[in-house]
Amino acid sequence: MTGVKIREVKQGDNLALAKIIRSAFIEFGAPLTGTVYEDPTTDALFELFQSKKDSVLFVAEAEGKVLGCCGIFTTNGLEKGYAELVKFYLAKEARNLGIGKALFEKSIQAARDLGYQFLYIESQPSFSKAVKMYEQYDFKYLGHSLGNSGHDNCDVWMLKSLQN
Repeated sequence: MTGVKIREVKQGDNLALAKIIRSAFIEFGAPLTGTVYEDPTTDALFELFQSKKDSVLFVAEAEGKVLGCCGIFTTNGLEKGYAELVKFYLAKEARNLGIGKALFEKSIQAARDLGYQFLYIESQPSFSKAVKMYEQYDFKYLGHSLGNSGHDNCDVWMLKSLQN
């Protein structure tokens, strides 16, 4: 796929991103309740990220088509210095091309640039390929969730120190 660019989310991305996110849940057989699948903010990601200071959502796009997203969010209830890596989803045709890795690395760098010391992730075993990637980037497993994401059906919790 040529001409992929990574940029910050725009209001016009909302519908395409919601479709990508919900399609991934169906495709991978992930639980729909207690997850981002049923979260009403999934339909308004531009507004969600505009409303949170020190949060950013990156979007991959090629030839005017939205391919996926990944971002950093100041989830309620996280301690000072912590942010959550969120909304890491790719359209089926955008997988295995390095686009996800580029979004992921840009998000980690944004967390550093925003001054966070720790990056937290919630996921599910259904998304095993993403979880493997988190392991490769030195995210360590936790035995419990952090913060108040409202996604109580996630049971994989990981944390990465951003301090070098």
